[in-house]
Amino acid sequence: MDIQATMVEMGRAARAAARIVAASGVEQRNEALLQIRVALADSREQILSANERDLEAGRASGLDPALLDRLALNAARLDVLEEGLSQVAALPEPIGHITDVRRMPSGIDVGSMRVPLGVIGMIYESRPNVTVEAASLCLKAGNAVILRGGSEAIHSNTALGEAIATGLARAELPVQAAQVVPVVDRAAVGALLTMPEYIDLVVPRGGKGLIERVAAESQIAILKHLDGICHVYIDVDADPEKAHRIALNAKTQRYGTCNTMETLLVARGRAGILPDLVAALQEAGVEVRGCAASRQAASAIVVDAAEADWATEYLGPILSVKIVEDVDEAMAHIARYGSDHTESIVTENASTADRFLREVDSGSVMHNASTRFADGFEYGLGAEIGISTGKLHARGPVGLEGLTSRKYIVRGDGHIRQ
Repeated sequence: MDIQATMVEMGRAARAAARIVAASGVEQRNEALLQIRVALADSREQILSANERDLEAGRASGLDPALLDRLALNAARLDVLEEGLSQVAALPEPIGHITDVRRMPSGIDVGSMRVPLGVIGMIYESRPNVTVEAASLCLKAGNAVILRGGSEAIHSNTALGEAIATGLARAELPVQAAQVVPVVDRAAVGALLTMPEYIDLVVPRGGKGLIERVAAESQIAILKHLDGICHVYIDVDADPEKAHRIALNAKTQRYGTCNTMETLLVARGRAGILPDLVAALQEAGVEVRGCAASRQAASAIVVDAAEADWATEYLGPILSVKIVEDVDEAMAHIARYGSDHTESIVTENASTADRFLREVDSGSVMHNASTRFADGFEYGLGAEIGISTGKLHARGPVGLEGLTSRKYIVRGDGHIRQ
């Protein structure tokens, strides 16, 4: 197979399909999502059989148990996918609305209209559920999407792609609006990243190696985050009970997510909270690594935090703890070691909280809340295509609006410029 030719043909077909999807009404796009749900339900046996082939191959190749879990589909996970399609269909129409209309001195009316981006290139690993979730969000926002999943999920993604195509056809939308790349060769990723004439935005989701490769090779705009080095800062004016509950949840509610706390910063005047908090973390199975001051404050911390720990996304039951003098030192630490993902301050001092919210430069900044809330569903976006730590186009959890752009709309009545 000529991989470059295959990808170019997929790109051309996606570009043509994108124009049709963008011109379709929201009722037709919602119908497509609901028909995809029906097709998924009708083809469960084939999907689960295909997934088992991927799991067998993964086990034979020694795939890590955590990756096998991400790869696995079952009845409950398919239930979630099907319900997600209905939820996306129920979301408000994200495109076509004209807002901020204003009458200019010349007499013209100027407004802003939300429009689809065009064609999205989705590059991801392990989780076949992303195939359906990404397709549903892209279609709802009036886009076409090319879905390039990992080689370990090729049979699952192919089966899911067939169900998506069935739903699109039933709704009389082009099946090329959501295409699954049929080859596992890594060259397909390289080809996709060098097709700016067909792809408008690339969204990578996966491990650090994948993100770094996409960032290095892409000739197309990227929506990405590389690391999730998230912080909770317990201020001198923090409520001890709130601080304990928030820090424990931010670390232990789930370990392998990008919005899990990796570093806990504690004001020197609140160091008394550490013995009980460290005990609770260790009881939950967390290895706590601390600076000299934090180890002195909590003798249960027996592991020194090295310089590298402050810049590490553990994605596991390990936490770095540092005592800082005040909010200024906390913000300086975050600026130096953070990844611009999510940071939280625990304090009852409103002015300190306002400073932290205003001055910390991350995609999500919180006050008296766990970093685990940095999620599209929790933010009321319905779902998310990914999380962006960049500053252009979209930032933080990215939902439907992040899959759109805008154009200016001008209305006149024979007006000419003087």
